[in-house]
Amino acid sequence: MATTVTLKRTGDKMPLVGFGLWKVTKETCADTVYNAIKEGYRLFDGASDYGNEKEAGEGLARAIKDGLVKREDVWITSKLWNTNHAKEHVEEACKYSLDLWGLDYFDLYLVHFPISLEYIPPSTKFPQEWWGLDGKIHPNKIPLQETWTVMETLVDKGLAKNIGLSNCQGSILLDVHRYARIEPQVLQVELHPYLTQEPLIKYCKLLGLAVTAYSSFGPQSYVELGAHKGATSLLEHDVIASIASKNQKTPAQVLLRWALQQGLAVIPKSNNHQRLVQNLACTSFELSEEDMKTISGLNINLRLNDPVDLEPSLAIFA
Repeated sequence: MATTVTLKRTGDKMPLVGFGLWKVTKETCADTVYNAIKEGYRLFDGASDYGNEKEAGEGLARAIKDGLVKREDVWITSKLWNTNHAKEHVEEACKYSLDLWGLDYFDLYLVHFPISLEYIPPSTKFPQEWWGLDGKIHPNKIPLQETWTVMETLVDKGLAKNIGLSNCQGSILLDVHRYARIEPQVLQVELHPYLTQEPLIKYCKLLGLAVTAYSSFGPQSYVELGAHKGATSLLEHDVIASIASKNQKTPAQVLLRWALQQGLAVIPKSNNHQRLVQNLACTSFELSEEDMKTISGLNINLRLNDPVDLEPSLAIFA
């Protein structure tokens, strides 16, 4: 099976299986990145909001110094946070993240959410998170077109090779394509058997837009945040366990493979070294059509990462 997806505009080959850096602690991040590179990971999915880009960059720099990889062998993704959507802040935010990573360019830079919040300088608070200095969320009125126009200049200046969107639905994709000089190359969205989003995948394929699925294990990542919404863990679900047993694979490998066989990229995270290695092996087998349909049949349209849970006015998935 292919291990990369070729992006439409640049022809760049993005690895289909990467390592997600959300919730990787600062204390472990450098070693985690270094060890993941050692085991064969070549894509790291980061973001300003994760608060660990400096440490991730240290792990990458050590791997390059030790001759494990060259910079051009590794795909680094970062994301523009909601407080930096105004035209005067987009490039500043990108450069701030690049400095933390110790890099000259990102392979991919995404708009993290189609949500603009009141600006907070990084010298005042970093990461800025959802809440202002008064502990409240303050949306502002920066249109996405203003943000995207400056995102395009990041490509012109060589700060980002590719640009894209995250947490967007079809209506926003349709709108951005009306005015984009440089079209988004990747859409990153929550996608797992409880939230299968088939119409969105179909539309992205029509646009020639690569899709990265995050939260492939469903509620698992949200338990410690108290945001799993009472859903049964997909890693412990009887249906997934049965298919895993039949294929002699782990439940995690089955969940990742289900996404890959739909042409999606995945970015699992694990703090456990053995599982980290196992996750990378999800390209080495195939699920039957029957297994694929059975897994997709678990869909209940359960969205775990929804800003409306933080602030009613941010109902971007309504």
